[in-house]
Amino acid sequence: SYLLFLLLAPEFINLGFPKKNHFSPADSSQRLSLSLLHPSLRDTNQSNAYTKTKRGRRMVRGKTEMKRIENATSRQVTFSKRRNGLLKKAFELSVLCDAEVALIIFSPRGKLYEFSSSSSITKTVERYQKRIQDLGSNHKRNDNSQQSKDETYGLARKIEQLEISTRKLLGEGLEASSVEELQQLENQLDRSLTRIRAKKYQLLREEIEKLKEKERNLVAENKMLTEKYEMERGGTLIARTPSSSTSEELDIDDDSEMEVVTDLFIGPPETRHSKKFPPI
Repeated sequence: SYLLFLLLAPEFINLGFPKKNHFSPADSSQRLSLSLLHPSLRDTNQSNAYTKTKRGRRMVRGKTEMKRIENATSRQVTFSKRRNGLLKKAFELSVLCDAEVALIIFSPRGKLYEFSSSSSITKTVERYQKRIQDLGSNHKRNDNSQQSKDETYGLARKIEQLEISTRKLLGEGLEASSVEELQQLENQLDRSLTRIRAKKYQLLREEIEKLKEKERNLVAENKMLTEKYEMERGGTLIARTPSSSTSEELDIDDDSEMEVVTDLFIGPPETRHSKKFPPI
């Protein structure tokens, strides 16, 4: 278990533990257990008057009013008594309950007083700080978990509302809808149709422009191929023209020779003779 006291106080000279004949651990542990387990009993013990016998008379002490003591001397005396009582309680708690107790006191003048049940008060303070960090991490994780739960719940609500709206747009779940809701739904559908048609026409125009561009490219490619074909064909005709002329001239010469030979066969067969003339 952990216990750390941080107080502001004027003086701390010694632990101020009471003498053995004035301090009974058994009685003190009983009172301490009652005060720790039952705060109401502690308040009652403070508020109820207790009696003591002095010179045959019963003296009564009432509850101390919890406010700053104005008189400096009385304030110093009260601090010394309360300091000793606090140190006694810290010592009892560390011994009887096997608790690690650290008590730190700073006076108004800045003087330090400390008590530790362990070997060093620094170790107790470090242990306390580590515990606080762990608790802070756990608290942060719990906060993050709660935030995630809230976000999940909000998203679930939005999904449910979107599903209801979608069903209404499809014409489902309209039984509980009022005239105003149906009118709003109709207006929403009209706006949606307008946007859908506009988007459709835009896509059609873009598709038509793409087809026209493709057509222009094909026409240009066809024209280029036609010109290339014409150029190649014209070159072939020019290359074949000289050989054709030579063949035609040869054919003409042969025909002329044959005609001359035919014309030279004149007269009866027995008297005819051939005479060949050179070609004209």
